[in-house]
Amino acid sequence: MLIAKTALLFFGTALAEIVGCFLPYLWLRKGASVWLLLPAGLSLATFVWLLTLHPAASGRVYAAYGGVYVATALLWLRWVDGVKLTPLDWAGAGISMVGMAIIASNWKTAV
Repeated sequence: MLIAKTALLFFGTALAEIVGCFLPYLWLRKGASVWLLLPAGLSLATFVWLLTLHPAASGRVYAAYGGVYVATALLWLRWVDGVKLTPLDWAGAGISMVGMAIIASNWKTAV
């Protein structure tokens, strides 16, 4: 149950980070309004706050978060950018999620 809750929290954290980086990209590369920097900053602040809610030492959290970030970024690529994912993309996302689960399974005994 802890791993499932943590994975959901990680997905929210990753989404906040991706949105916080995507909005400035739209401004810098796509000519969007400079006002997008405001929600981008709020999204990045949310990302940082969400990282503080995780139940383990920061280094272990960041290591596990990396796996979820990979999967979330690929989903973003598919749904927002409209790029069809390859079987290797899906395999990489799956391997990343298994890595996150292995690291997170150690949290009960390591905290």
